[in-house]
Amino acid sequence: MWQHFKALISLWCSFPCQIHFKNRRNLSVNAEVDVLSYCSKKWKGEAPNVTYMRKAYETLYWKHHIKTLQHVKQDNYCVLRAVMFQVFSQGIPLPGWMKEKDILKLPEKLLYSQGCNWIQQFSFGHEKYTGPKVYGKLRSCLEIFKNQWGEFHNCKDQVERNKMCKSVFSDETTENKLYEALKFIMLSLVIDAYENIKSAEQSPRFFHFLFSRDTSSDPLSYMMNHLNAVGDTSGLEQADMCLVGYALEVKIKLFRLDKMNTEDFEIYYPDNYKRDWHEISLMTDDNHYYNIPVKAI
Repeated sequence: MWQHFKALISLWCSFPCQIHFKNRRNLSVNAEVDVLSYCSKKWKGEAPNVTYMRKAYETLYWKHHIKTLQHVKQDNYCVLRAVMFQVFSQGIPLPGWMKEKDILKLPEKLLYSQGCNWIQQFSFGHEKYTGPKVYGKLRSCLEIFKNQWGEFHNCKDQVERNKMCKSVFSDETTENKLYEALKFIMLSLVIDAYENIKSAEQSPRFFHFLFSRDTSSDPLSYMMNHLNAVGDTSGLEQADMCLVGYALEVKIKLFRLDKMNTEDFEIYYPDNYKRDWHEISLMTDDNHYYNIPVKAI
């Protein structure tokens, strides 16, 4: 009898804990932590590169007044996550060009008006090929992207936006759709720029650099060799951050800690940003994964 009673008590005590564990959701962008404390935990020892990185973090702390940072989940969506988190948390408005164009119609526009049937080869992270189903999947991603951005911009209360961020950035399915939508928006702008350049129309100069690479000489090769890998086998390259900033109409300030005491320690993407664009900030010490630096007010 006593053994049976103990078993019932044990089951009763464990039940709420199990429910709590199942309901707990991991945030992909964590709360702020002290920059120097983060550095001391990550960079241990006395090796030359460790000493160098400690000095770089100290430079960030004292010279640039970056006192805290938000750690971002380290996967192949990392940089897109760090960017979109700040766009949403700041309540930044939709880009002007998105207000003039219906982004939900982009897949059909590229297919029927511009004959880009090769977008059926667009990859959604680990999903390599979806064929004709790509249009429905893209529309679903673009709907979430547009609706979520609109909701964050319309919310004028910072505390409420913070709660909304916790909800979105703990939902992997929603997150991934945001990033895939952004990838496709980037692709659509690459297609437009390619056509403009062929017609001798003016385009931002970073597009000329993009098309000068052997691996992205046209929109199809850019998609196959660069965009499709993002979220799957690799992250976004720094050379493509200009396109992210241009697409979202934000200036991206990046602190590259491995470039301390050089002019590349603090750089902007794109470098010809417009004065009225909002600023978001990133930091990296390995040029692969990114965190969000927070400047002391």
